[in-house]
Amino acid sequence: MQDHAEATSPGQDGEAVPVRDENGAISLPFLSAASRALARSDGEALRALCADQHEADIADLVAALSADERPQFIELLGGDFDFTVLTEVDDSVREGILEALPAEAVAEGVQDLESDDAVYILEDLDEEEQEEILEKIPDFQRALLKRSLDYPEDSAGRRMQVDLIAVPPFWSVGRTIDYMRESDDLPDEFYEIVVVDPSFRPIGKVPLNKLLRSKRPILIDSIMDSPVQMIPADMDQEEAAVVFERYNLVSAEVVDAHERLVGVLMFDDIVDVIQEEAEEDIRGLAGVGDEEISDTVVDTARSRFTWLLLNLATAILASAVIALFDGTLQQMVALAILMPIVASMGGNAGTQTMTVAVRALATRELAGYNIRRFITRELLVGLLNGVLFAALIGAVAAVWFSNPALGGVIAAAMIINLFCAGMFGIAIPVGLDRIGVDPAIASTVFLTTVTDVVGFLAFLGLASVLLL
Repeated sequence: MQDHAEATSPGQDGEAVPVRDENGAISLPFLSAASRALARSDGEALRALCADQHEADIADLVAALSADERPQFIELLGGDFDFTVLTEVDDSVREGILEALPAEAVAEGVQDLESDDAVYILEDLDEEEQEEILEKIPDFQRALLKRSLDYPEDSAGRRMQVDLIAVPPFWSVGRTIDYMRESDDLPDEFYEIVVVDPSFRPIGKVPLNKLLRSKRPILIDSIMDSPVQMIPADMDQEEAAVVFERYNLVSAEVVDAHERLVGVLMFDDIVDVIQEEAEEDIRGLAGVGDEEISDTVVDTARSRFTWLLLNLATAILASAVIALFDGTLQQMVALAILMPIVASMGGNAGTQTMTVAVRALATRELAGYNIRRFITRELLVGLLNGVLFAALIGAVAAVWFSNPALGGVIAAAMIINLFCAGMFGIAIPVGLDRIGVDPAIASTVFLTTVTDVVGFLAFLGLASVLLL
């Protein structure tokens, strides 16, 4: 395998074509060479171009091709196309490819994959499409895939690998090694051997390094590590990722409702889960849902419309608060100039608190025992920052408009709004989490509304009472 940072591929004339440019993106010469081979339907040139390239590089190449070129690319490569590539592309790209390919080609491609990768490719298809593909897969493998697909979406059962090595505790090290040497059904990659009782419940595990360092006559139960960290198959994948992080696991046994072993979760799958969940939270905070860079204009606009509409409604609410003080604003233009400062500072301060709170909730760091301490800290931080910025903006406003009273009003409003920003920045995410709503998606809109309304009410209300 080549060094991916400096990987090259033979072009049309045999010259070395860089796979990626200096920014890490697929290089234009590599993409152009692939497009020319597709235009000529030259499968031999395409196979030479893609030979020995990592699946991540091929995935980025597939994503860079047009929607019409992608199925042709796979068909020309034929048996040389590794369907693992489809686990590396965006969902919309993968779905478009699977819809365009014949069911026979998809069935043949997923048969060579590890079970977790095969499930990842098939899970977003309609049930009819899944059944059509599964019918063309051998019975035993089809049963394993159907069992994984029957588990809830985004669960450990969907992410687990069913190919594993399980042995009884009374086997010797030598017998275990001989079994692995003689077996044709070993997983492509594994790091531990699971030890099971007669009911196929996991009771321990043996890391490969410990197995290879032990004498052949030694029994497995004398070198196994126990107890094992079992993960229920219906556990949410995000919770499983937290377990991996907490206990520094490389793999974990997945069990059914009766604690029987049904698969293993590997660290590489958990890395994908962590990345997916982080991206989901980031997109949720920005109100873009499950949007991907490969989505069409219509799909992108549709996904953003709902949140923009909700933002419009909250903006109208803030404007309605301002309208209550239209007479005050007409009498003192300086209020209109300074008013956005209070709301903006409150919004930014609240977002800081909210971001920390959402992260703490996602990583299970914000539990019942420390919520009160966290709320107290954020309230004090909001109050302290409020006092500091109140002194700063109060002095600026007093000098700017030659009106010390106006400086005092905006200073008081700043303290009130930053204090409320700290309070609601933690209260809104925690409250949404308690009622089962994803705080990463819904917190921003509510928080912005609160800080705008409180900021305008505090500033304009105090101005009405004290200045006019």
